Amino acid sequence: MLSFAETQKLLKELPEDYQKLLAALVPARIATAGIQRVLQGLLAERVSVRDLPAILEAIGEAVTHTQNIVFLVEHVRARLARQISNAATSPAGYVPILTLSPQWEQAFAEALIGQGEERQLAMAPSRLQEFVRAVRDGFEAQAMKGELPVLVTSPLIRPYVRSIAERFRPSTVVLSQNEIHPKARLRTLGQV
Repeated sequence: MLSFAETQKLLKELPEDYQKLLAALVPARIATAGIQRVLQGLLAERVSVRDLPAILEAIGEAVTHTQNIVFLVEHVRARLARQISNAATSPAGYVPILTLSPQWEQAFAEALIGQGEERQLAMAPSRLQEFVRAVRDGFEAQAMKGELPVLVTSPLIRPYVRSIAERFRPSTVVLSQNEIHPKARLRTLGQV
């Protein structure tokens, strides 16, 4: 989606003030390829990378704690909360949301195995099929009402919920609570 050469071009076009930030990051704290992978992760979920200075600042904050691309992307997404919330806002001026039920939140959290950067989802296939049906039913019910909601989860499980949802419903927007801007108007439509 975003080549290494395109990433380098984007970075070279940064204003001079941000070139200093870039010099402090690359290569000492993260490689250009790492920045490319973060940008690809954002673009894969249709998050604009136009605010590259904010993205680099967020990478700079997070890279002191982790080199894991998934965690870096999650941190950047939280920093882009205003932009992400605006993109999810309906023409009526609110963000239509379906929340993940406490039962599904717990099921996903309990299905995570490993620690830190080695964490993976290990959920039984039958349970995953239940989840797929629940999400599909919830979104279809809202579509019948003319709504196009986003699915909201806790930050810990958002990447795992998104990876499952994208397999059967690629257009589904999955947000964590950290990605909803405090000033965004929300309308809860239901629960999955």
